[in-house]
Amino acid sequence: MIKLPPFLNVNDTIGIICPAGYMSLERSQRCINTLQEWGYKIKIGKTLGSDSENYFSGTDEERLLDLQQMLDDDEVKAIFCARGGYGIGRIIEQINFKKFKQYPKWIIGFSDVTILHSHLYVNYKISSLHAPMASAFNDEGDKNEFVLSLKNILEGKKIKYECAIHEFNKKGEAIGELVGGNLSLLVHLIGSSSDIKTKGRILFLEDVGEYLYNIDRMFYQLKRSGKLDKLAGLIIGGFTNMKDTERPFGKTVYEIIHDIVKNHDYPVCFGFPVSHEKENYGLKIGAGYKLKVGKNKVTLEE
Repeated sequence: MIKLPPFLNVNDTIGIICPAGYMSLERSQRCINTLQEWGYKIKIGKTLGSDSENYFSGTDEERLLDLQQMLDDDEVKAIFCARGGYGIGRIIEQINFKKFKQYPKWIIGFSDVTILHSHLYVNYKISSLHAPMASAFNDEGDKNEFVLSLKNILEGKKIKYECAIHEFNKKGEAIGELVGGNLSLLVHLIGSSSDIKTKGRILFLEDVGEYLYNIDRMFYQLKRSGKLDKLAGLIIGGFTNMKDTERPFGKTVYEIIHDIVKNHDYPVCFGFPVSHEKENYGLKIGAGYKLKVGKNKVTLEE
């Protein structure tokens, strides 16, 4: 049975860290201000706006310590990852979840944070939140429905999302625990201690900046490893900023995915608003959802 961390109350504290790539404090300020406007207190970790001079927000040891302190801090009720990028896979095995298991709190983020989501779900059956990060709040993003979906979830509101139909959709209904996240990360987790089981689950996938042939390769890895067998349902989100080779691959990204999954008998939704772009609804990893892929619309609800 999946365990949901407590939802937040006014004046609860959210810790903000960068467990992977670097993020400046300046680019995070709109996010910080908005979270405070929502009624939360903020505790800023040492990795946000650090003095790092390379890609990462700090050394492995510094990032691990910052995350560990937030996990163990009784005052912190949720941990907001300001940015993804790359780096959590370097420290995941060193994190001590002993106290977190007893007193779970929402871990928020996507992209590289997929590793944390999967690790918590697989090893501890604790839900976490695949949701917009700090940059999504900029340029008045704090007012859009996708960022506001994070607010609603933190307050404990039940959600129901709708999206348009797509020609590659396969109609049907599915009920199951929701798992997934960034395609590249999930493929890299196969064979590790964070490797998700997909049988009977609703799987959602998204990615950014990949070559088309690499999307094809990763989906075949999912197929060959059995991850696409016996799903309850499949949600294909945004695959943005895709790149092609000098000699064209010959298919669009959705055509690539459709050709690989079309013979399965579970419902499939293409174009769901979960992505590296603005369209990125908050989703509880491991929570129970109902997916309806209909003739005129698609809904996902708790």
